[in-house]
Amino acid sequence: MKNIVIAAGYATRLGELTKNFPKPLLKIGDNTILGRMLDDIDTIPEIDEHIIITNHKFAPIFEEWAASLNYTKPVTIVDDGTETNDTRLGAVCDLLFAMERLSIDDDMLVVAADNLLFFSFGEFVNFAKEKGTSCIMCHHQPSVEKLQRTGVIEVDGEWRVLSMEEKPQVPKSHWAVPPFYIYLRKDLELVKGSVADGCGKDAPGNLAHYMARKSVLHAWPMSGGRFDIGSLDTYHEACERFGK
Repeated sequence: MKNIVIAAGYATRLGELTKNFPKPLLKIGDNTILGRMLDDIDTIPEIDEHIIITNHKFAPIFEEWAASLNYTKPVTIVDDGTETNDTRLGAVCDLLFAMERLSIDDDMLVVAADNLLFFSFGEFVNFAKEKGTSCIMCHHQPSVEKLQRTGVIEVDGEWRVLSMEEKPQVPKSHWAVPPFYIYLRKDLELVKGSVADGCGKDAPGNLAHYMARKSVLHAWPMSGGRFDIGSLDTYHEACERFGK
């Protein structure tokens, strides 16, 4: 299984802090945001490589960072060739770019690079092995306002995804979908053809929404919390709460 990290954005909401530096490599205490995530993922036996897809502007910074690592699995940096927020490919196209560039023909764990997580991805991988399908994560979100800004799913008693909507005005459930996914090898042809078939390009949730209509997905309810670093305020809050 390949661990594919989507890290090609420009984090414009963090202003000067990320004008010339990638958000995933910002420090929280003595580690980076991404480093905290990879520390966990690297321990999963099924993972055999970390693939980080980034942009041309930040690729040299990621390369320098990767050279200092001592993970048990190799780290590969993929440069998508873009240099500005206006020319970015979008998360789904970045995934397809990495798949084509590296000829990926394997199960994939696909993760966003800007969250602090308080559970192990190993639980998610085990859930996908048990179900034998591609999988997404979910968590209970009581706020309708927040549900209107994310993906929302309906599931049956076995956690099979019955439907998924992006940013619904009238959510059909309180199960929100964070940006962490497992796409099995048997579904890769669907993934590769997704954009040509009308899948949205920008957010990683667009692909999950597309796959929920095209294949069988199950949803794993997160066993712990997460902290999404999406703004300067939330970054400073993360440093204060988790960096000491």
